[in-house]
Amino acid sequence: MQQFGIIPDPHGSAASGIQKAAEVHWNLTPSALIEEALINQEGTLTSTGALMCDTGKFTGRSPKDRFIVDEPESSSHIWWNDINLPFEEEKFQQLHEKMLAHLAGKKIYVRDAYAGADKTYRLNLRVINTLAWHNLFCHNMFLRPDSYKLKEFNPNFTILCIPEFEADPSVDGTRSKNFAVINMKKRVILIGGTAYAGEMKKGIFSVLNYLLPVNENVLSMHCSANMGLQKKDTAIFFGLSGTGKTTLSADPNRDLIGDDEHGWTDQNVFNFEGGCYAKVIDLKEKNEPDIFRAIKYGAIVENTRYHEGTRLVDYENVSVTENTRAAYPIDHIANAADPSIGGIPRNIFFLTCDAFGVIPPISKMSKGQAMYHFISGYTAKVAGTEAGVTEPQTVFSACFGAPFLPLHPTKYAEMLGKKMEENEVDVWLINTGWTGGPYGVGSRMKLKYTRAMISAALNGTLDNVGFRTHSIYGVQIPMTCPDVPSELLSPRETWKDDDGYYAKANELATKFRENFKKFEEYANDEIMSGQPVPNLNYKNN
Repeated sequence: MQQFGIIPDPHGSAASGIQKAAEVHWNLTPSALIEEALINQEGTLTSTGALMCDTGKFTGRSPKDRFIVDEPESSSHIWWNDINLPFEEEKFQQLHEKMLAHLAGKKIYVRDAYAGADKTYRLNLRVINTLAWHNLFCHNMFLRPDSYKLKEFNPNFTILCIPEFEADPSVDGTRSKNFAVINMKKRVILIGGTAYAGEMKKGIFSVLNYLLPVNENVLSMHCSANMGLQKKDTAIFFGLSGTGKTTLSADPNRDLIGDDEHGWTDQNVFNFEGGCYAKVIDLKEKNEPDIFRAIKYGAIVENTRYHEGTRLVDYENVSVTENTRAAYPIDHIANAADPSIGGIPRNIFFLTCDAFGVIPPISKMSKGQAMYHFISGYTAKVAGTEAGVTEPQTVFSACFGAPFLPLHPTKYAEMLGKKMEENEVDVWLINTGWTGGPYGVGSRMKLKYTRAMISAALNGTLDNVGFRTHSIYGVQIPMTCPDVPSELLSPRETWKDDDGYYAKANELATKFRENFKKFEEYANDEIMSGQPVPNLNYKNN
């Protein structure tokens, strides 16, 4: 077995179960991995020098094929449901051995990396790949140790990702040929049958969503975070796809801590990752200059296509998928914080794209409301965001990341409430969706107004204005905001039809309450106090 690169000693191949591979390439540089990917015909170079690769059959995660091993150490903590599916210990061991045996005679790529910018809580990761571009993806997405530390690196969690290895469901205990299986006890993730690189990233996020709250009393969060250039005041942005989380956190006047996954300790907020995994559908430099310019040599674009006869990426082309992505190191962003750590947050923003046009563009929430909305994780998908979506669809994703939560959502919400109380944090609900009516009638909130409202919250301007209470959602709406028309602040005032507004607002409130029924058994009184109350007498107002 030939081995190349920076090989850790004594924690190398034998320690990871690698025994009969033909070649093992350890901790290669990005340029070396790009060369390997091109030699292996895994991708091509775009006009900016980025590596373009396809993920094959799967262009996104496969949540129904993601499992957690049911073993005594973690089982009592896991929220077993249709997201966290149990997997037998014996089947895991069998599958692990088969995958290691599959590496015999193969060329493989191994990367040692960190997950977690705070040294106290970081994971030492080892990623074993059969695709060079997957190894480059992990170089970009995880934190990169100094070369001298790689020589004695000792992993405490391993990802084994072999896209060409397919399971036999009747023998291996999987649902289908593709799978992602997490073993908290063995500290191993097995991924096979899929080349979608995001399975590796989100697998480690799920792991940290278990380890940090259970073992370290650290709140793990699916959010972006930034901080002021001078005051270093940290802000957190929660939001599902399409709500503007990446756009609004990429502020030229603030340092970017990270765009997707963070931990909140007693002393700081820290990024789990070393890079960004951004959607690039319809990407334009004038709208997203930071992301556009980050896609250069060393970056990866997934499932995109070229303008005919060129190597210019056609970001409007969705012939493969609408989930086109770019993966790049965070230092490709000009104002990225180094290290990716900020102080205790002063402001938290819950972003929602409300296609029903009834949520205020900005409102302040109580602790109970914040916990309730955190567990709810509301937004709406509109036509064009996903294949098959032709009209607005209400979406609730607990803690703005339900597919990655091993614990019950109330656990994370209670931790959030406790941290709010301890640190006097302001929580704001931001509607980046529709105003003046629902989708198809009203108009999308202008980005310049949303930025002005967030800036006013961050600089304390909204501390000195009056507020009014929303009659259904109970949140506090500011009476004025610099650079924002006052009539825009009250969603009812932007509608031409009061009855139509209240009917829609009541409809959405009812959806909130219906969705929350599955959490009520575990939610305390303060959380339940945050639920909206339909205004059944609106016609008499």
